[in-house]
Amino acid sequence: MNNDECAELVSLLRNIHSQYRLTVVLIEHHIDVVLSLCDRIYVLNLGKLLAEGTPSEIQSNPEVIRAYLGERRKKT
Repeated sequence: MNNDECAELVSLLRNIHSQYRLTVVLIEHHIDVVLSLCDRIYVLNLGKLLAEGTPSEIQSNPEVIRAYLGERRKKT
């Protein structure tokens, strides 16, 4: 998925959420989509729960950084 497609997905899901007042359960591997859209995130690694929390908690979780985000996220 390219950046335009990611932005379109985020916009569509936000509109569905606000227009219909629905909770959306999203299973997504594009971390930028997840971080920009979700209020609560559950991170799985090989089927096991690695971490859960808000986007800022997930971005600062050392285990998640090591497994998925890489060192570039430490500065954010």
